Amino acid sequence: MSTTSISGITPWNKGKLIGQKPPLKLQEVWSIRIRLEIAKKYRELAMFNLAIDSKLRSCDLVKLKVADISHGNHILNRAMVIQQKTNRPVQFELTTQTRKSLSSWIERNHFTSQHYLFPSRTKSEDHITTRQYARVVKSWFALIGLLPEEYGTHSLRRTKATLIYKRTKNLRAVQLLLGHTKLESTVRYLGIEVDDALEMAEQTEI
Repeated sequence: MSTTSISGITPWNKGKLIGQKPPLKLQEVWSIRIRLEIAKKYRELAMFNLAIDSKLRSCDLVKLKVADISHGNHILNRAMVIQQKTNRPVQFELTTQTRKSLSSWIERNHFTSQHYLFPSRTKSEDHITTRQYARVVKSWFALIGLLPEEYGTHSLRRTKATLIYKRTKNLRAVQLLLGHTKLESTVRYLGIEVDDALEMAEQTEI
């Protein structure tokens, strides 16, 4: 089927692989972060910061335990987890503000290494569900006037990767950061031109 419309005008998304949900802009990240800090929502602040830094899918984020991001009382600068979808390891850096918010959340709740970072409020020995996490995420977008239906958990996963790509144009690095096995998945997440992506991939072949 032709990608040209009946009117003869080329569709705006021709030649692009478009992600489902847009990433947050840098100022939007800070707007949400500041509002959570002011409201003293310690759990949500730790969750938001970790979601941005880790770039994990919601199924992996909700299952994180204290031991996954800490060693003793020390929050790690860099952590590694096995992704549920690919069964492959992925590393991520924890920035200073993320480590600070996680440390505060853990200390306030007296969590041990085997506690889930974000336990269920109804089942003490379980973590929050992805559906519960998604509802919390939607509330963050509403905080700063974004339409919740236009964003989702993948918006958080895409945010830092998109910012890194815009700054470095290093497609391979972003692929590794997201834990993608295929370059096409990274292209889709970034929403960049397919031809441009293939050209960059050829230039970075080892």
